[in-house]
Amino acid sequence: MELRHLRYFVILAEELHFGRAAERLHIAQPPLSQQIRQLEGELGFELFHRTKRNVQLTQAGQVFLGEVQQIMRQLQQAIQVGQQTSRGEIGQLVVGFVSSAAYNILPTILRKFRSLVPGVSLELHELTTDQQLEWLREGRMDVGLLRPPVEENRFTWEIIFEESLMVALPEAHLLTNQSDVCLTSLANEPFILFPRILAPGLYDLIISLCQQAGFSPNVAQEAIQMQTIVSLVAAEMGVAIVPASLQNLQRTGVVYKSVQESTPKVGIAMIWRKNETSPIVQTFVEIVRQVDRQC
Repeated sequence: MELRHLRYFVILAEELHFGRAAERLHIAQPPLSQQIRQLEGELGFELFHRTKRNVQLTQAGQVFLGEVQQIMRQLQQAIQVGQQTSRGEIGQLVVGFVSSAAYNILPTILRKFRSLVPGVSLELHELTTDQQLEWLREGRMDVGLLRPPVEENRFTWEIIFEESLMVALPEAHLLTNQSDVCLTSLANEPFILFPRILAPGLYDLIISLCQQAGFSPNVAQEAIQMQTIVSLVAAEMGVAIVPASLQNLQRTGVVYKSVQESTPKVGIAMIWRKNETSPIVQTFVEIVRQVDRQC
């Protein structure tokens, strides 16, 4: 029994006329009659009462029609789900992001993705750069937003957002009276910084900027998340050099100042596995690229 046999049966059951059914199916009437006879032979019961004047469903044919129509609906649904899955329109996507991404590009990405691909369930995890790399290696995550660079060639990554660095100061600090801050003036200040393993690229850049200003920063306190670093600045535990988008955190007790010296921009990169074949991942990547082009 083939699917076309069931389709021929349903059309004939709807028309109850071999000529009209054959016309709808774009085949000749004799082959249609032959196919129906073949189907009845496989089933072991008659589907239609045939006379010279009319065609009627048998009682078994009526019951069989209801079951076949349900199968056809399920098949159509299966085809639709398969097509949507192949286009990356339904399924689940696990996304990791560094905390600072929540204050710049992440909200825009999520709004765009949800509006264009509402059928995909997003599972979001706030993770440091090193945690995201670990999750990608283990297959626990599909795509990440982290601080570059990444040295492992098993991944593909590209910069999607860049911003300047700023100095975060306690609001009572003397330097808050200045329009911008010279890094040299921070030489004797206690610094709040994250451990290097969490984001080596950003860590090395901050250390390098201080060394170019003639000092090595006195790291008085370490914190994992950028929000925690800013909170410790507000508590007057020290100063920090942070990405400019942290201003969007609007933490009471912290004042942000531009840096007098010319400093390179820091980026956020989108990363995924090189051998990734998931249509959902490819859809996410393309949407993020659209957001990047529009920013």
